[in-house]
Amino acid sequence: MAAQETVEHKYVYDFAEGNKDLKDLLGGKGANLAEMTNLGLPVPPGFTITTEACKAYLATGEEPAGLADQIAAHLAALEQAMGRRLGDPDDPLLVSVRSGAKFSMPGMMETVLNVGLNDRSVIGLSAQAGGAADPTASGGADRFAWDSYRRLIQMFGKTVCEVPGEEFEHALDDAKRAKGTTSDLDLDADDLRGLVDAYKKIFSKHTGREFPQDPREQLDLAIRAVFESWNAERAVVYRRQERIPADLGTAVNVVAMVFGNLGPDSGTGVAFTRDPASGAQGIYGDYLANAQGEDVVAGIRNTVPLQELERIDKPAYDELLDYMARLERHYKDLCDIEFTIEHGKLWMLQTRVGKRTAAAAFVIAGQLVDEGLIDLDEALHRVNGAQLAQLMFPRFQLDHEFQPVATGIGASPGAAVGKVVFTSARAVELAGQGEAVILVRRETNPDDLNGMIAARGILTSRGGKTSHAAVVARGMGKTCVSGADELDIDVPKRRFTVAGRTVTEGDVVSIDGTTGKVYLGEVPATPSEVVQYFEGQLDPATIDDALLKAVHRIMSHADAKRRLAVRTNADTAGDAARARRFGAEGIGLCRTEHMFLGDRRELVERLILARDETERNDALAALLPLQRADFVEIFREMDGLPVTVRLIDPPLHEFLPPLEQLAVDVAVAQERGEDVAKEEALLAAVRRMHEQNPMLGLRGVRLGLVIPGLFAMQVRAITEAAVECARQGLRAYPEIMVPLVGAVQELETVRAEAEKIIAEVVGGSDVEVLIGTMIEVPRAALTAGQIAEAAQFFSFGTNDLTQMAWGFSRDDVEGAFFWRYLELGIFGISPFESIDADGVGRLVRIAAEEGRAARPGLKLGVCGEHGGDPDSVHFFHSVGLDYVSCSPFRVPVARLEAGRAAVVTAGSDSR
Repeated sequence: MAAQETVEHKYVYDFAEGNKDLKDLLGGKGANLAEMTNLGLPVPPGFTITTEACKAYLATGEEPAGLADQIAAHLAALEQAMGRRLGDPDDPLLVSVRSGAKFSMPGMMETVLNVGLNDRSVIGLSAQAGGAADPTASGGADRFAWDSYRRLIQMFGKTVCEVPGEEFEHALDDAKRAKGTTSDLDLDADDLRGLVDAYKKIFSKHTGREFPQDPREQLDLAIRAVFESWNAERAVVYRRQERIPADLGTAVNVVAMVFGNLGPDSGTGVAFTRDPASGAQGIYGDYLANAQGEDVVAGIRNTVPLQELERIDKPAYDELLDYMARLERHYKDLCDIEFTIEHGKLWMLQTRVGKRTAAAAFVIAGQLVDEGLIDLDEALHRVNGAQLAQLMFPRFQLDHEFQPVATGIGASPGAAVGKVVFTSARAVELAGQGEAVILVRRETNPDDLNGMIAARGILTSRGGKTSHAAVVARGMGKTCVSGADELDIDVPKRRFTVAGRTVTEGDVVSIDGTTGKVYLGEVPATPSEVVQYFEGQLDPATIDDALLKAVHRIMSHADAKRRLAVRTNADTAGDAARARRFGAEGIGLCRTEHMFLGDRRELVERLILARDETERNDALAALLPLQRADFVEIFREMDGLPVTVRLIDPPLHEFLPPLEQLAVDVAVAQERGEDVAKEEALLAAVRRMHEQNPMLGLRGVRLGLVIPGLFAMQVRAITEAAVECARQGLRAYPEIMVPLVGAVQELETVRAEAEKIIAEVVGGSDVEVLIGTMIEVPRAALTAGQIAEAAQFFSFGTNDLTQMAWGFSRDDVEGAFFWRYLELGIFGISPFESIDADGVGRLVRIAAEEGRAARPGLKLGVCGEHGGDPDSVHFFHSVGLDYVSCSPFRVPVARLEAGRAAVVTAGSDSR
């Protein structure tokens, strides 16, 4: 029998073969080009090389078998469709080679335009373009052809062969200087021909070879460069920042070139179907006549508003608006569109669901519900807790003393104050020292990503709402003002001048990403209206603001949908009151050790260092009424809601004098001949109790078992406070949490003593006090079935659980080596910031399942910092916890994410 033929794996898809749902395979750009093609929109012909080809190449360093032949076949089909051949000296086909990952990564990976040009075909391109509507306006067809060629050498050199981009920029500056101009449009064909020669010399100097003249070699090398750009430093940094998986790879799109730099009847632009900054409906975007697409996002020349296109070319403008409306209805979302006009002919080069600010996300979600395009579940799915947190930041409080020195374009809202820096390296350096910085650039480029992440805000003198700085800042939630062309920025001298004043590195500026205004000095801020809404200062029934209406509507839906309750971590009555206003449904963690700071610290010190029972009882007697009063205040604020009180849990050293300093003080006093008998006794006691690793030492339940009466005093104070509140007509629901339990016997011992005290204090009142434990020791998670026999509830202390599961000291590792782990991709994000679902999360899941198996209906919550982290909330929902607890400010975020988690789960179940 003949051997079965091997079916060749398909690595290349024509645009007509794909659709918007194939983003995993075709990347976002390729999938959407295919979708627009299928919708009948004018998309230049082309094909997409899949992410699978990229992953295969990155794994081996070689193109997968069959890829070259498939590219050749699709290229031949493209040539036939266009009636031109790649590199034809008389009538050349040129193509662009663009990256396109599943998730939008603006500017992070590479693009090469005009592939196929060489010393012969540039002459053919000039002849091809000879029908320019007004050849004298821009120097004619020759100018266009040589401009395209110099762009290819520059992009190819930088992207494919790693030639320093600044060398090409310096050569361009030299050419403009020689011409006596600051605009590249003033360079004629002869100037550009000379620039091509200069670029070739730069290319040859850095690569050791001549610029490649074989069009197919150009294409193959450009495709490989796009594959390799997936692992470029800036792409890795961006993925880490945006939590994009590292194993997706990028697709490559090969598209027939259309030219926006053919003269005044040509141009390129970016359009948004709604304002990505505010969400307002209207016409938003930028247009640049006689330019190629990269000129817009690079901010090389300042653009004109998209509305100007109506005056410049009304037929193309009307056609564009029709396509924008069609795409928004089709995608049911804000669309970000790139287009080119070639001699009055409109071409659609890209569409994607557009990045937007936090405010725009909420407003647009609400609008789309009103328009019947999506339902409230989908609206809830389209916003997230990180965006809500951004809306809760303050804004500038301006008065007559603060006058702007410049006004640019409000590209990404917010109020940012910081020291001026002019390089990304300096931004990273100062931010690492705890300084707030504003990164100031003429325009940013992908190499500035690290500095943009480090900075509080970004300020540029060039560009618009679609420039690199604007798009990336919006995606990261950073404040950005772009196109502030009143600034004369001198990067080498680290200064800028504006309004007759000079601002040097280290001076403080304030930028308003909503209005685009720039202020010298520090402008005070005012609270967010969203925070005022959550605090009940604004009546939902009378709210007219589009953002606040959207927030109220979506938050109400989240509350209706969520299964997880949301509590707060609060140690004072003030924190408790604020959290309740923010929607907290109880306290999930009241840390009693925080009540022992200040004047009370000495009492705890006396208790720990007591030499006999009398000294210990005196200290306990002094602490009891103070503790009772604390709990009365907190129970009063949380009337009718549960309050989980954790018994004292800090490492011992936090309540003892520092050993080193105490030893020095005693030695100095002895040298002076002073009476130090008391201090020597204290020093001896501290030395006796000193621990090498306090986080794993005498703390939590261990301290309560070693120091008689300590936990008993706290249990009595809690119960007496609850009884006192009951007498006042209040409803207190205390839950006593025993920390750091690793064995059920520890909990049983504490619970036996506590129940005696509770019974004695409660008497005939109807106060009920629950006793449970914190699951924060790995052994407790692994023996949860045993511990549940003695616990009425579990609360997961994921901070310590993470610390002990990983063997990390959370006080030390962040600055010591986490940066390197993040850099190497060992972490996508710190496990103290977002739950490690595979490791620590597995311990949580085991404890939840085994705990409930032993005690059906066991109440389960989490009170570590992860309780307010959006991704972690989704995990806790999936595990089946009853509540999450977080800081007061994060309560709205947790409420929103709990609702989103329920909607996502319901959607998955329905499928």
